[in-house]
Amino acid sequence: MLGCLRRAGFSIELTAHAYALLDSYIYGFALQEATLPFGTPEETAQVAHQIYGQFSAGQYPYLAELAVAHVLQPGYDFGDEFETGLDLILDSLQAAAGWP
Repeated sequence: MLGCLRRAGFSIELTAHAYALLDSYIYGFALQEATLPFGTPEETAQVAHQIYGQFSAGQYPYLAELAVAHVLQPGYDFGDEFETGLDLILDSLQAAAGWP
């Protein structure tokens, strides 16, 4: 990865930052995904309802909104979040490197 970043024109400092960012993101996502307490859409809904049931109504409106409008929608798979997050990181690194 280091060689790829350097050959792509990243400075040594930006290479160090990019490497740490990518390493942390990839490792952290894999660790989080491996320890999720759900695997199926039904289990996801059950866990979401259990978590939300611990709070008073309106206590975390944005968490409720995210759960209902995104996580609990048909076809949701937490693993799909990886590619979206990686795209955001790569776009930011591209901008930091001064690429068009």
